[in-house]
Amino acid sequence: MWKLKIADGGPWLKSGNNHIGRETWEFDQNNGSSEERDAVDTARAEFEKNRFRTRHSSDVLARMQLAKENNFSLDLQKSKYETTVDTDLPTVTEVLKKALSYFSAIQAHDGHWPGDFPGPLFTTATMIIVLYVTESLGITLSSEHRKEICRYLYNRQNTDGGWGLHAEGESSMLSSALNYTALRLLGESVDDGPDMSMPKARKWIHDHGGATMIPILGKVWLSVLGVFEWSGVNPIPPELFLLPSFVPIQPGRLWSHFRMAFIPMSYLYGMKFVGPITELVLSLREELHIHPYKKINWKQARSLCAKEDAYYPHTWLQECLSDCLYSFGEPFLARWPVSYMRRKALQQIAEFLKYEDENSQYICIGAAQKALSMLCCWIENPNSDAFKHHLARVADFLWVGEDGMKVRVCAGQLWDVAFAVQAILACNNAEEFGSTLRKSHNFIKASQIVDNPSGDFSRNYRHISKGGWAFQVADQGWQVSDCTAEALKALLMLSKFPSDIVGNQMETYRFHDAVNILLSLQNPNGGYGTWELARTYPWMEILNMTEIYADIMVEHQYVECTSSVIQALALFREKYPGHRKDEIEQCIRRATEFVEKLQNDDGSWFGSWGICFTYGTWFAIEGLSAVGQCYNNSTCIRKACQFLLSKQLRNGGWGESHLSSRTKAYTNLDGEKSHIVNTAWAMLALMKAGQVERDPSPLHKAAKLIMNMQLRSGDFPQEEMIGSFLKNGPLCYMAYRNIFPIWALGEYHRLVLQSD
Repeated sequence: MWKLKIADGGPWLKSGNNHIGRETWEFDQNNGSSEERDAVDTARAEFEKNRFRTRHSSDVLARMQLAKENNFSLDLQKSKYETTVDTDLPTVTEVLKKALSYFSAIQAHDGHWPGDFPGPLFTTATMIIVLYVTESLGITLSSEHRKEICRYLYNRQNTDGGWGLHAEGESSMLSSALNYTALRLLGESVDDGPDMSMPKARKWIHDHGGATMIPILGKVWLSVLGVFEWSGVNPIPPELFLLPSFVPIQPGRLWSHFRMAFIPMSYLYGMKFVGPITELVLSLREELHIHPYKKINWKQARSLCAKEDAYYPHTWLQECLSDCLYSFGEPFLARWPVSYMRRKALQQIAEFLKYEDENSQYICIGAAQKALSMLCCWIENPNSDAFKHHLARVADFLWVGEDGMKVRVCAGQLWDVAFAVQAILACNNAEEFGSTLRKSHNFIKASQIVDNPSGDFSRNYRHISKGGWAFQVADQGWQVSDCTAEALKALLMLSKFPSDIVGNQMETYRFHDAVNILLSLQNPNGGYGTWELARTYPWMEILNMTEIYADIMVEHQYVECTSSVIQALALFREKYPGHRKDEIEQCIRRATEFVEKLQNDDGSWFGSWGICFTYGTWFAIEGLSAVGQCYNNSTCIRKACQFLLSKQLRNGGWGESHLSSRTKAYTNLDGEKSHIVNTAWAMLALMKAGQVERDPSPLHKAAKLIMNMQLRSGDFPQEEMIGSFLKNGPLCYMAYRNIFPIWALGEYHRLVLQSD
């Protein structure tokens, strides 16, 4: 049985805070009682049976173990109350207590809430390809690992035989070709799988044009494996890295997540690297393509992309540039003495990637970037200590659920804890759940990044990080604006409570460090991006090569990040009114103006990191309220309330689909279905905007819906994806189903019921 290990170290691992927040899984055949093993088997069978109706796992394995460690009797039956509950004060109090008790029971001993973080369905496959090419598959993944990864890939296969870009998506060539390949690399035969899964997958790939129709990211990975030719990939010249930093197309000026994928891809392209050509690779050449491999027109294949994948098709300018680079640039750059530039570029990129590896403790900024950097590291020196450090961190990305084992895009340890603290404090029972708050408090303090990246970090295109917080763990080292702001908010709120309840507050100079980094991240337009300042121009998006994502080239500014900073700085100046007073005042004023300008005509704000208009509008109202705006004095807030109320469903909830992000138009879930997290966000926004005083009836209806969705255990059901990125990349935040219903009902309990 699988066992979740928290804050566990090991060989070839380094940590600045004793691995706080690290989550890894270990298989122990003697672990667990017979009842627990039966419960896991039942959960797996239930998921497989219902996987097309309930797309996401509920993290049964992790939550069952955590509850046991915390001496909590966990009812795994996903049954709701048989009778409808009402919104009177005693009932709301009881629902909240059950929810908080359950949520506290699944907290890890280091203070965070472990959980899955599902995202793109091709991420697992890319890691498998790297491990296969580097001949590390057998030493990194045991037979049990491979069994669970196969379970996951089969569980995520659509009925038509393909795989979607994400768990709720229609089949795409990128995920289908890569996941089919991964299953073959893991040992599955051409006829394996439940219900003829492999033949069905192959048929889907062939019916949609074969693997030559895969987007460029897939073309790169298949070329690395040897089942695609580099001559079929549009040029990704590493020489761009030699450009001066003031040139807009210098890769160091790109958005951090894309930068850390583009640069290693340019290294692989420049090397034209191909792994060992094994019998399996030769077989895959025939399985993935509809034409004989040697007869494929690779030059033509460069511009092919399946219509199912082409969310952001190439522009005519991109096609012209690619053709010029392919026909003239590449032959010219390959000639002596100009070829010296490529060797120099590859050498500089290798040094750059080494710097990134070391400063992120080999975790890297995300799973996709981790796989690319690890492969580049192996190409430089297969026997290096650096590659051993990389291999040791693969386990950080593996997660086991009842749906199987996958490679998570990353994890959100700090992000979840910061929100969880605010949710618990909203319930006005800090003393009763003081132990939970103390552990959370300690986790946030231990997760602050205490140093900047090493050396001359600006030359390596890094921003200051000292005083910030990462989305996941401190060892990863990448500061994020809203993570820093939400962590700072949580700490400032906790500082108002006695230390014997929530623990000692953080040292003053560390609060100051956090504010310093927030002030440094504000852009000239007043807005905040995610990891860094914007370094290049919005027009660079016309060069977006990914085909599957939008807004990936530039560090854009977002209402969510900007609002989080406004709220944090407003709280900070209450506690430390004299510290950098004028700069904070100016920062808040400019950020507020930025938020106001982003409002849509219908009163909504587009949310880029959650689904979608509900999420963005909640953040905007929170930010504007933090500077004294309210329904009576703010046109923005009045319009926002009208928008939210217009989207409330007849059952009292809100239910926004991930398609809102993709289409940029508000879209309900199928069948006018509500979503518990969307409903909670709308409630929080309306309560913050004073809906209680005007007409509390919409809040009563919403609260009743949330309460009636609670399970007997105190948990809430896992529903559709609620996170988002790059317009076309939904994410699933596992802890949201607990955090936001608790937060909304806590505020409802305090503002609505106790005021009656």
